[in-house]
Amino acid sequence: MNQNQKCEAAAFIWRAASIHTVAYFIAGIFALIVMNYREQFASEIMSVIMRPVDSPYVALGPGLQLIRGLIIALVLLPFREIITSKKGWIKLSGLVLGLSYISTIGPTFGSFDGYIFTKVPLQYHLLGIPETLLYTSLFSVLLYLWYKKPIKAWNIISAILVILITGISILGYLTSIGLIKQ
Repeated sequence: MNQNQKCEAAAFIWRAASIHTVAYFIAGIFALIVMNYREQFASEIMSVIMRPVDSPYVALGPGLQLIRGLIIALVLLPFREIITSKKGWIKLSGLVLGLSYISTIGPTFGSFDGYIFTKVPLQYHLLGIPETLLYTSLFSVLLYLWYKKPIKAWNIISAILVILITGISILGYLTSIGLIKQ
């Protein structure tokens, strides 16, 4: 791998990881407010497996998404030519939706195996669809657009957003464990 290829790979990894972090945060806020995850996660069925939204771990989650974003970026790296090709965002959307939601390795909510192997009522399987579609669309379209219009502002905006999301996440964690008083 020559120096130019290394720079292109590093750029892709940053773009995918930062866009994942931002898309995840936006979709999560949407789900919290519009889908009423606070109430849903406190329900009898969901509370068995989901932490409450005011849990320190949940507060820390968005800030940790950069790590998950790096993993996603490394997995997608060999496919970046396809992702950045004509209609690449549609291909990426299908890939992300298919492998991370519909056809997961285990029986998770909303997945093919989840419908078959879990006793979870249908309403809980369907609950995550709007959040998943929002995340998938944001991630795929923004990554594609960054390649189609590669201006310096994307780097600056994404860096600021990742720093803000991480900072908010850390503050939420510190508040939820009582180190910062509200």
